[in-house]
Amino acid sequence: MRRMRILIANDDGYLAPGIAALVQACRGLGHIDVIAPEQNASGTSNALTLSRPLSIFEARGEGLAGFRVVNGTPSDCVHVALTGVMGEKPDLVLSGINNGANMGDDTLYSGTVAAAMEGYLFGVPAIAFSLVDKGWAHLDAAAAVARGVVDEVLRLRPLGAGAEPWLLNVNIPNRADAVQLPRLVTRLGRRHASEPVVQQQNPRGETIYWIGPAGDAREAGEGTDFHAVANGAVSITPLQVDLTHHAALSGWRKQFGAPASRARR
Repeated sequence: MRRMRILIANDDGYLAPGIAALVQACRGLGHIDVIAPEQNASGTSNALTLSRPLSIFEARGEGLAGFRVVNGTPSDCVHVALTGVMGEKPDLVLSGINNGANMGDDTLYSGTVAAAMEGYLFGVPAIAFSLVDKGWAHLDAAAAVARGVVDEVLRLRPLGAGAEPWLLNVNIPNRADAVQLPRLVTRLGRRHASEPVVQQQNPRGETIYWIGPAGDAREAGEGTDFHAVANGAVSITPLQVDLTHHAALSGWRKQFGAPASRARR
C-alpha cells in the first residue's frame, strides 16, 4: 500500500523550533516533505511572489536533513511544492507550529494559516498549528497535542482521491499539561482595531513607521477561539475560503439591481 505523504511548512522560517518540533511529532505517520521559507515571513497572509523567480535549496545543518527552503512566502512554499516540486500530491498539509497565536482577525494576516489554506485551495486537507504565547515555552507539549489532533483527524476523516478537503486552525496554550487540556471546536472571535503605528527617526533623520500591536479581543465570548484558550482549552476552528457576506446579498441586490422594466429594454 502507498504510504501517506505529508507536506509541512510554516511562516517563522525553516530554522524555527516550531517546525522542527512538528516534523519530529509526525514521524511514523508516513513520508514527510518539509518546504519552508528562508526567512521569517509572519504577517504575509496569502501573498505569492510574482515579481521575481523563486529559488529552492536543500537546508544544511543538524536536524535539517530533507528540509527544502524557498526564498519566498509561506504560500509560495506550498504552491511550488504542489505544482511542481513534489511531483506527487500530498495527502495532508500541516503548517507551524507558530510562535504566537493565530485567532480571530489574525487569521487574515497569518502566514501560518495561509500555508495551510494554500493546500486547501488545491484540494488537500490542511491544519495550521500555533502556540498561544510567543517564546516557545512548552513547545514539546504543543507538538504532542499537534500529533494527537492529526491522529484523531486521520481516524475520523478519509484522505485521498474523492475525499472533501477541510481546513483547521488549531491554537494551543503554552502549558506543560497541554496534552490533557480539552479540545474545543470554536468559531473565530474578533479584535478591536489595531493600535496606532509607532513612529521613529532613522539615523538619517527620516521618519519610519512600525505597524502597531494588534488590538485587544472585543468578541471573545463562549464558543470563540479567544474564550477557549483563555479558559485552558485547545481551540480547533474549521475555516473556509468563501468571504461572501451571504446574509447581505439580498439587500445589495435590491440597491444595485435594475428595475425589471429597464432590464427588458
